[in-house]
Amino acid sequence: MSSNRLIYLPLGGAGEIGMNAYVYGYGPEGKERLILVDLGVTFPNMDTTPGVDLIFPDVTWLEENAERLEAIFITHAHEDHVGGIGHLWNRLKVPVYARTFTANHARRKMEEHGAPEDEVITAAAYPEIIKAGPFKVSFLPLAHSIPESSGLVIDTPDGRIVHTGDFKLDETPVVGDAFDPDLWAEVAKPGVKVLVCDSTNVFSRHPGRSETSVAPEIKALVTGAKGMVVATTFASNIARLQTLAEAGIASGRSVCLLGRAMKRMITAGVETGVLTNFPSTITAEEAQQVPRENLMLIVTGSQGERRAASAGLSRGKYLGLSMKEGDLFLFSSKTIPGNERGVINIMNAYSEMGVDVVDDSTGHYHVSGHANGPDLQRAHEIFAPQMIIPMHGEHRHLREHVRLAENGGRAAVLAVNGTMVNLSGNKPKVAEYIETGRTYLDGSVQISALDGIIRDRIRMALNGHVVATVIIDEEDEPLGGAWIELMGLPKAGRSKAPLTDVLEEDLSQILNRMDDKTLRDDDKLEEAIRREIRRSANDEIGRKPEVTVVVSRLVG
Repeated sequence: MSSNRLIYLPLGGAGEIGMNAYVYGYGPEGKERLILVDLGVTFPNMDTTPGVDLIFPDVTWLEENAERLEAIFITHAHEDHVGGIGHLWNRLKVPVYARTFTANHARRKMEEHGAPEDEVITAAAYPEIIKAGPFKVSFLPLAHSIPESSGLVIDTPDGRIVHTGDFKLDETPVVGDAFDPDLWAEVAKPGVKVLVCDSTNVFSRHPGRSETSVAPEIKALVTGAKGMVVATTFASNIARLQTLAEAGIASGRSVCLLGRAMKRMITAGVETGVLTNFPSTITAEEAQQVPRENLMLIVTGSQGERRAASAGLSRGKYLGLSMKEGDLFLFSSKTIPGNERGVINIMNAYSEMGVDVVDDSTGHYHVSGHANGPDLQRAHEIFAPQMIIPMHGEHRHLREHVRLAENGGRAAVLAVNGTMVNLSGNKPKVAEYIETGRTYLDGSVQISALDGIIRDRIRMALNGHVVATVIIDEEDEPLGGAWIELMGLPKAGRSKAPLTDVLEEDLSQILNRMDDKTLRDDDKLEEAIRREIRRSANDEIGRKPEVTVVVSRLVG
């Protein structure tokens, strides 16, 4: 019996949507040769990660085993799959493989962060094979909401793995590769041991719709509008951008793109040959000279991003353009859970201007890039795997996907981030748990979620902050009273006296009553001051603030 084992280990993307990073390994236990599939990011919010710029998977385990890592494979160019490559490559330092469009984005990210662009290698689609240690890997073309998305066919000494990446069953996707059931059947013919499968839309009970189905609906909406039309969608959804632009041209409007991310995607599409017939557009300066009823803007910011074009327009003006009563704003997108507040704020701002806002509540103007429940069943049937591991989904999605697989008579396991699964044998088995988590990009510094920095920031935001300064003389006695500075706290409390005066008076009394032992010990002195300020503040304003104590000692 072989002493080698085949393992799967998600470091991100399993138990959440975003921050995808999946490890596969083969070899003796603890010495497996490894490959990494995707290295993405997720995005912060002010409630849980204030001030953070980006969130990465914690790759500490992978870094500690970097000498065993053969390569990184990127399935497509969405940020939650490729966004971490520039930030984290220097900790792993192995070749990165991707198809043309995705490689274009990966190289730009490497360049932006000082990593070598030539480490990104452009790969052709299936059946071309890339050898990486014991693995033979091919990029399997499939449909998604961004061009050149791919699953991976991973051949190992222990059998074939199909890693779907993000996919949908769309035979007419407008831009990019179409779903090809014959190609999938060809991949399945030698036998598939494991299907590691997208779970995002497992709860949707109807088959997914094609991208082409939204074009007539959008065209009718844009044609019937009386004023200026503004539409937003995901910047990476090039097919939708083309559909929107074509609707604008068909209704006799000039089309203007607003937002760097959107222009960058279109440029990449043209440079890589993915886009060959995108309609002509005009600049923001030219758009200012076009009558409103003859103008359509396609803008970034479908998720309520504060600095994007849609938010800028909602605040009054963006690049000299503004919206007025009678204009139409279309959200040709789905709001990702967690972004609802930002999107609703923009909708309300437009409503106050008299702008008509149309979203996707009717299902007419957006189709998802992910396979629905019946589509997942069809994928299961085509690939006919021995076992299924759900990925790319929150815990509830993974759990439902396990149920779907088991109802179809296939072995399955729910493996969230950090769960190492042994794929050798006839059923997936949990081998061990790896400590994993998140890394924050905070300004220009990467910090661990366990460092407590963001926790302290949240506490300051919730409770306010007090700085207390005391001076101790050569005789270990307080010199004068304490000085108090407030941040994020009311000026006065229940007594109506200034809060600084109340805290300084209470603290001075405590200092004058302190014993010599406490006054000589900085740690005990700081703790006593901190405790008194929190007690006094709680009495005065009903809140215990965060406290910084500065003790200065005079030296004779």
